[in-house]
Amino acid sequence: MPSEVFEFELNGRATEVMAKPMVTLGHVLREQLRLTATKAGCRQGGCGSCTVLVDGEPVLSCLLPVANVAGRNVTTVEGIDDPLQRIFHERFAVQCGFCAPGMILAARALLDRNPSPSRDEIAEAIAGNVCRCTGYESIIDAIAASAAGGLPSISDRGAGRPAEVTDS
Repeated sequence: MPSEVFEFELNGRATEVMAKPMVTLGHVLREQLRLTATKAGCRQGGCGSCTVLVDGEPVLSCLLPVANVAGRNVTTVEGIDDPLQRIFHERFAVQCGFCAPGMILAARALLDRNPSPSRDEIAEAIAGNVCRCTGYESIIDAIAASAAGGLPSISDRGAGRPAEVTDS
C-alpha cells in the first residue's frame, strides 16, 4: 500500500505527515514527529503507555492507524500544560515515569467530562493504564487532589523556605 499524506491537528498545530495508512499513530508520533513522551510499551493495547487524546477522548495510539486521525485533533502530553503534571510530581504519584503520560491524559479526559469524580470513577478511567512501579493509590490520590483544586505549588510557598510559623 503506498504512502499518503494525512493532515490533522497535533497539540494545537496543523500537522501533515506522509505514511502508509495502516502505520500506527504511535509510530508516527515517536518516529516521524519525535514526540517521545507517548511510549511504545507493549505495542498490543494492553498497557496504556501509548495513550493520547483524539478529539478529547483517550485512545491507544499503538493500535490506531494514522489514517483514522485525518481531520481530527490529537493531543499528546507534550501539548498540554496541565496542573495534573505538577500534582503528579508533587505527590510522587509515579516513580519511573513510563506510565505518566498515559495516566495524565486519561485523567485529563476524565476531569474534562467530570470535574468531581469519585475514587471509583478515577480508578475506572485509568484502568487501561498499567503502572509497574508505584501502584495506583498515589496516582488516584493525585487525580483526586487535582479535582479538588490541588496543592499549593512548592514554588508558591518558596522553594527551600520553611512555612511561616506564628505564635498564637
